Amino acid sequence: MENNEVLVEISARHVHLSQEHLEVLFGEGFELTVKKELSQPGQFASNERVRVIGSKGEFPAVSILGPVRNATQVELSLTDARSIGVVAPVRESGDIAGSGACKLVGPAGEIEITEGVIAAKRHIHATTADAERMGLTNGEIVSVEIPTANGRNLTFGDVVVRVSDSYALAMHIDTDESNAAGMAPNTIGRVIK
Repeated sequence: MENNEVLVEISARHVHLSQEHLEVLFGEGFELTVKKELSQPGQFASNERVRVIGSKGEFPAVSILGPVRNATQVELSLTDARSIGVVAPVRESGDIAGSGACKLVGPAGEIEITEGVIAAKRHIHATTADAERMGLTNGEIVSVEIPTANGRNLTFGDVVVRVSDSYALAMHIDTDESNAAGMAPNTIGRVIK
């Protein structure tokens, strides 16, 4: 790849759970089991799923990503959020204060979360070396051009750069954004500063 290119990955709806909430939903001492390793080091899709319930509907089997986190977070596209009647402000992962609420139901119990539902702000994960090579800095806002073969080329603005040596280079967008561009798997985007 050239210095301004980044793999663009589609992030479908998913849930991150705290250990406390995992145990309410699945039972005391429960641990997530790995279904598939994800592109970000140490992250995985688990075999476990939960129901996500809003005021107008629900998703009966939403994937839980591991490992557990300090706080429970539900990531939906804006279309997902509207369809089940929940509020999902566009936020960076982890920025959940004052965000949307929903009910989560697992095989052993259920919880009402009063905040934690977000639509993830599109972002690029980069290592320090990747960022230096690309001329990017942590927290910088860039645009990324998504070339497609179907006449729906799209340039996404407001893409936040997140730099950490625990990351692997990739851009993450949600299903609404991917569909808007008519994007195929393994699409390479071009960073525009």
